Amino acid sequence: MLLLVPFGFAYAILTILLGASLLVTIVGLSIAAAMLIGARSWGQLQRTLTEALLDKHVDAPPRLVRRPGFMGFIRSGLGDASGWRALAHMLVSFATTLVASLLSITFLVTGLGCLTYWYWVQWLPLQQATDGSWHRGTSIGSNIYAEGPTWNLVYVAVGVLFTFLLWPAINNGLARLQGLLAAGLLGPTEAQLRVNTVEEQRKHTVQDADARLAQIERDLHDGTQAQLVAIAMKLGDARDRLADKDIDENIKALLASAQATATDAMNDLRSLASGIRPAVINDGLDTALESLVAAAPMPVSLTYSVDSRPDPAIEAIAYFCAAELLNNAAKHSGGTRITVKVGAGNHGKLLLLSVLDDGVGGVDLAAGSGIEGLKARAANVDGTLDISSPRGGPTEITVSLPLS
Repeated sequence: MLLLVPFGFAYAILTILLGASLLVTIVGLSIAAAMLIGARSWGQLQRTLTEALLDKHVDAPPRLVRRPGFMGFIRSGLGDASGWRALAHMLVSFATTLVASLLSITFLVTGLGCLTYWYWVQWLPLQQATDGSWHRGTSIGSNIYAEGPTWNLVYVAVGVLFTFLLWPAINNGLARLQGLLAAGLLGPTEAQLRVNTVEEQRKHTVQDADARLAQIERDLHDGTQAQLVAIAMKLGDARDRLADKDIDENIKALLASAQATATDAMNDLRSLASGIRPAVINDGLDTALESLVAAAPMPVSLTYSVDSRPDPAIEAIAYFCAAELLNNAAKHSGGTRITVKVGAGNHGKLLLLSVLDDGVGGVDLAAGSGIEGLKARAANVDGTLDISSPRGGPTEITVSLPLS
């Protein structure tokens, strides 16, 4: 720790000086933002050392959510509370570590010196008392010198006290102080913990809702839909058996109408179940998007390059966003081709869904395009939706969702 804190202190001072001296320039702001973000690495290192050396676990603060663009990077860095707190830890830990080291070394050296006093006292220079007598030992007050077996035993007792009692107590107390300092400045704040709790609860809520929708879809598909198929088949069988019978034509028409109604209800139910949560999603988002693209009313090219499979709830949101965006592009863009790209971003932490069309552009959010609904759907899992749609086109809409 003593070898590391000077580097942390120098980093903190450099960050403050550079930020203050170049504050009025964009370059200075970007440097300060980058160094504040870099301070998080110091926090990670200190949390690791705290757990390894002090056996005290400190939770990591929430990950930094970087805003898009250059100015977004600056705002993200300068507004990163965890980076500022890590910087404060660099400054405070420098002082506390120096004080702790000085106290620890002082008590240890004093204790060892007292324990071995009986040995090295013979090399002390002679001192003359006021009465003219000569003594070899440390001076303790006027004409009092620590020499002889009695004083040797006293020094040994003091050495035992300092070395085996006071020195460990001082080290343990200062170690607890360092642990409290790390937990207070490098861990999440109470507000961040509350936010994390809310986010976890929301994540579980979204996952539970997706699971319930999947269950409803299965119940409709395997239960109600199967029953409607059976009814339609039985009505068809009844029509076939009564086709050559001499019965009222109204009854035949009624059977035909009932069969048609059952068939229509079955088709409507199939569409409803697909709208709730298409069963094809169970085979993976890539398969579901391929099915969606194949049924699109205009040519669509799909590129899928995500190695890990997202959570089922994220897959469902991505699928419905893609379906809505493809439908909007086909209806309103006036283009001839759509390109869908799915990849990973932010070092594999985000799922990026991009839908690009060669249409006329100028997406109007107030025209009932459903974009606001997609924004709200993505925001439910801390996702974002970005639009680039200048007049004359092209239009590119990118949906960013957490992979897990």
